[in-house]
Amino acid sequence: MFKNIFSNLSGNVLGGITAGIVALPLALAFGVQSGLGPSAGLYGAIFIGFFASLFGGTQTQISGPTAPMTAVSMVVIAGIIAVHEGNLEAALPYILAVFLMAGLLQVVIGLSGVGKYIRYIPYPVVSGFMTAIGVIILVTQLLPLTGYYTKDDDAFINQFKPQAEEVLLDKILREEAGEGILVLEDFKETIRRAEKTTDNEIMVEALTLAKSESSGVLGAIKMLPRALLQINWLELVLALLTILIIYGFKHITTRVPSTLVALFVVSGGAYLLKLDYRPIEQIPAGIPLPHFEIFSGFNFMELSPYIFTSLTLAFLGAIDSLLTSVVADNMTKTKHNPNQELIGQGIGNSVGALFGGIPGAGATIRTVVNIKAGGTTKLSGMIAAILLLIILLVAGPIASQIPAAVLAGILVTVGIGVMDYKGLRAIPKMEKSEVAVMLTVLLLSVFWNLVYAVGIGLVLAALIFMKKIGDVTASKSKVVALDNADELNMPWKDEVNFPADLKKMVYVKRLKGPLFFGYTSDFQELSKEIPGSASFVIIRMGEVPYMDQSGLYAMEEILFDLNQRNIRVVFEGLQEQVSAKMHSIDIIPDLVPQECLFSEFKEAIVYIKEQLHEKEQGYFN
Repeated sequence: MFKNIFSNLSGNVLGGITAGIVALPLALAFGVQSGLGPSAGLYGAIFIGFFASLFGGTQTQISGPTAPMTAVSMVVIAGIIAVHEGNLEAALPYILAVFLMAGLLQVVIGLSGVGKYIRYIPYPVVSGFMTAIGVIILVTQLLPLTGYYTKDDDAFINQFKPQAEEVLLDKILREEAGEGILVLEDFKETIRRAEKTTDNEIMVEALTLAKSESSGVLGAIKMLPRALLQINWLELVLALLTILIIYGFKHITTRVPSTLVALFVVSGGAYLLKLDYRPIEQIPAGIPLPHFEIFSGFNFMELSPYIFTSLTLAFLGAIDSLLTSVVADNMTKTKHNPNQELIGQGIGNSVGALFGGIPGAGATIRTVVNIKAGGTTKLSGMIAAILLLIILLVAGPIASQIPAAVLAGILVTVGIGVMDYKGLRAIPKMEKSEVAVMLTVLLLSVFWNLVYAVGIGLVLAALIFMKKIGDVTASKSKVVALDNADELNMPWKDEVNFPADLKKMVYVKRLKGPLFFGYTSDFQELSKEIPGSASFVIIRMGEVPYMDQSGLYAMEEILFDLNQRNIRVVFEGLQEQVSAKMHSIDIIPDLVPQECLFSEFKEAIVYIKEQLHEKEQGYFN
């Protein structure tokens, strides 16, 4: 796994340094976007980047926080903080525990080899999700772009004071209920506790309610008119200048990352000119310490509702990483180990969560930059992470002076870049069912819940796919009389000795495609086309590669019906899986004896001819 890790030392050092420089502004921006602050993004980039490179299966992969992972993490963080009544300190163990579970699940996915099935996620689901990520990032940055922050809007917060008082009173009543105090018999105790509530406590609760009201896509849209009335022109100018430099500098040169140029130019200018801008949150100095309260400071019952969310994060990170691995393979003409890559990503996310970082995945842009700069082995990714750690230790206080508007501008460009324009342009040419899946995932992700949207999209895509396969199987499966065999385009030379009147006694049921639950109803309807005058039915199974339990029972029902009608069934071309299924419930030999199984159609015809010859002696010479 660590073979030749130190080969091409100069190329890997240069690639790692370049990738680390590109990762810095994105890590800070994603940390702010998540709700845990810039330090969480930086911690994630450091620990995920190092350990995913060390243990992963893609030599040149650079890992860290990404737009999709941050968007889902943002939902998780906001939900858990809301449950803990706006108290981040109380919510943090649960948040990090969810991220830790996601990392451990990725390790399990890699060890079990399940990762190879991730590529079967339908494109409309992925496309709708990625476009939704872009829309979410853009909409949620509208307020920071205008310089509006809920915690500074006292008039808005004051609107929630009556509701905050109700919430605090409810807490008191719940506390008394837990202590066994009968409130109806002791109003004095309730009044005493309520009177001890301070104005500061009420304002803190009101701020929590106000933040909840203004969070997410719907909150941003709802608050936009208020933000525009209070627009901070300096913040807006800094953000727009950042966006302009990011897009404009690319036309000058691509050798230097335009995001980094924008970060230094705008931040440096704002600082040197002593502009009255809003800086990002303070980045703690020193080496980050592990959060052992993950294991001791939470109740598992409170964490259990987020197990599905952890699984979603794990699979999303797996998809994100493996797609980047494919890009790296194409550029380096190598081949990654997908299961090993997922193990590495899982270890990276687990360690990152332990140290307070947000989850991440393989980052395409950073990986491409690494390869172009000369990175060829795992060492480049580890160096990128070490560089970020050095920046944290040496320049943490300086980085804390970065304007929040600059990171908002960077996130706007990320949101624009992450959307799937290829999928959007293809909508007029796509099938309506696929467009429906894409738009369903897009709208549900933006306006409801990212995690549930993906699950619903997968279910819809699966149902549509099964319906289509069932329709295809039904359209290619037909029942015809032997005297109409030309319809099947088969040269049945054995027919020459059949008298015309006997041909009407033999029917052919030709199946094409899997016999599964999506086709069973049509399959059963097809059997009704066989008239009572038939003596034999040849069921052609050569193009039925798979049969599920529903198909098996449907076949059993049809065979039983045909036997009741004294119509004998002959199987031709039975494949191994289908044969094993039929033997498992004794369809063979109870309903179709062994002597009625044939590998070729000609053999089946000979057998039927012999049977009919014995029955109708007068028809043959």
